[in-house]
Amino acid sequence: MKLLKYNRIAVLAIVSIALISCAGDDQLGESQLDYTQPVKTNLDNWITTTYLNPYNINVQYKWNQNTVDNSRYLFPPTINKVKPALEIVQTIWLKSYATIGGADFVKKIAPREIVLVGGVNLNSVGTRTLGLAEGGQRVTLFETDYIDQSNRANVSEFIHTIQHEYIHILNQNKPFDEKAWKLLTPGGYTADWYNYKIPVSNELGFITSYARSNINEDFAETASMILIYSKAEYAAFLAGIKSPTALAALKAKEALVVKYFKEAFNMDFYALRDEAEKNTTAVINN
Repeated sequence: MKLLKYNRIAVLAIVSIALISCAGDDQLGESQLDYTQPVKTNLDNWITTTYLNPYNINVQYKWNQNTVDNSRYLFPPTINKVKPALEIVQTIWLKSYATIGGADFVKKIAPREIVLVGGVNLNSVGTRTLGLAEGGQRVTLFETDYIDQSNRANVSEFIHTIQHEYIHILNQNKPFDEKAWKLLTPGGYTADWYNYKIPVSNELGFITSYARSNINEDFAETASMILIYSKAEYAAFLAGIKSPTALAALKAKEALVVKYFKEAFNMDFYALRDEAEKNTTAVINN
């Protein structure tokens, strides 16, 4: 017991000496932290004018390890690829919704941050993750460095990402009719959707194989694929479905998407599709 008491006294004495020593030190030197604001580039100013001010959407293109999966080989976009990518998103996604949904539609319902990644986000099963939506607040777009504005298929694949992820954000605000959707192709959902080729999935009533992962992805894929198809392309897609049951399911899903946009947001989905097609053509011909 005495040993414990003496140890406490010794510890208190050491702390007292340390405090007295600190109090007697000269004033600390200047802070080594850099508080200077980085100089904004022309690209930064353009992003502020085009995204931040009108839509309250921040764009992150400079590398930030806190916004990506550090276990994967990813890298920031090449600087000269950033503005073309954002112009595509602005023209096909933002302008289309603003024209059909109203100028304030995306201002009220939108991710508050878009993160651009230059490289491919490759999964262990051989698939690629083209985009992510996190809590309705952040959308990450991969493969920015590989956009080819002269190639319609390439542009459509890139814009498919934001269209798909934005559907999820809309669903978070107002849910779609899950009960009705579940009745259409209940036996077709599977965790290993990536093992099935798209034509096989089409003949089961799914617009893509990824749509088979669950009903939420099915809805987002159905809506987003119709938005990136031209009217003629979608008609040709439906005409190529051989199974009457699959065709009926695809048309029923389309009808539920159209109904959702009308009832939830008073928006004409077909008008939105036509506007997106027009704006996609404008991007390609620019």
